[in-house]
Amino acid sequence: MSNPAPPRPRRRRPSAVALQGSLWLEVEGRPLGGSERMALLKAVAEQGSITQGAQAVGISYKGAWDAIDAMNELAGEPLVERTSGGRGGGGTRLTDHGQRLVARFEQLSAAHQRFVQLLSTQGMDLDQAFSFLRVVNIKTSARNQWVGTVSAIRAGAVNDEVELLLPGGARLVAIVTRESTDALGLRVKQTVIALVKSSAVMLATDLGDARLSTRNRFDGVVCGVRPGAVNAEVTVETADGLRIVAIVTQASVDGLGLAPGQAATALLKASDVILACES
Repeated sequence: MSNPAPPRPRRRRPSAVALQGSLWLEVEGRPLGGSERMALLKAVAEQGSITQGAQAVGISYKGAWDAIDAMNELAGEPLVERTSGGRGGGGTRLTDHGQRLVARFEQLSAAHQRFVQLLSTQGMDLDQAFSFLRVVNIKTSARNQWVGTVSAIRAGAVNDEVELLLPGGARLVAIVTRESTDALGLRVKQTVIALVKSSAVMLATDLGDARLSTRNRFDGVVCGVRPGAVNAEVTVETADGLRIVAIVTQASVDGLGLAPGQAATALLKASDVILACES
C-alpha cells in the first residue's frame, strides 16, 4: 500500500503593500527639520522652557539646544529666543517667525499625510496601471467628475469626437476642438477626467425607444432628491454604478414625478463634457 502524497502547502495570501512617507524641510540643501524638530519647537512654546520642552518630547537638554541652535542659524532669523525679567524670571519663547513656521509645517504635514494615504489606497494596486488622476480628486464646481480611459478619437475638420470608457463599462462621448485634442495630447488608452456641470444634465422619464440627438444617454434609477425653493438636486444611478447629478427646477421634479426608486434617464450633450488630463 503506497503512502499518500503529503498535502500541498497552502499559498499564503500576499500582504497588502502600504506606502509611508515623511516631510522634511531644507534650506539650501541643509536639513532644517521634520516632525521631531517641529514638535520640539511646539513643546518649547507650550512649556516656556527648553529644558521642559526637551523633557516633553523625550530628548536631552543638550540635544534640544543643539537642534534649536542649528535651526536658528539655518532659518535666517531666530525661531526661538530667550526672555528675561518679569515675575517668572524670564524664559524661552518662539519668535513670530518660529510660530509661523510651526503652524505652516502642521498644515503641510496634514496635507502630506492625506496625500500619502491617497497614494497608498489608490496607487498600490499592482494589477492596475498607475495614474495620477486616479489618486487626486480635483475640486471643481462641476458636480459630475469621472475618471475614464480614451477608447476612440474620431477627428473632424474643426472638432474631434472623443469616446471614453468609464468604470463599469459605460461610455461617454465628448466633443472638443482639434486644438484642445492637440493641447491635451489626447490618445487612445489615455486616462482622463470628464467634468460635467449638474446644470447641463437633462432628465427624462418614459423615453422608451425615442431617438434623440443627445449623444450621451444613461438609463438608471433616482437614488436621491434634494428639494429647494426653486431648483432641486437629483441623483440618478445607472445599473453599472455610475452616478449622475442634475440640477432641475422643482416644477420639473414634480411634473416628472422624480423620487427615489423612480426610473429616469440622464441626457448629456457631448459638447457639455469637459476633459482634463495629466500635464
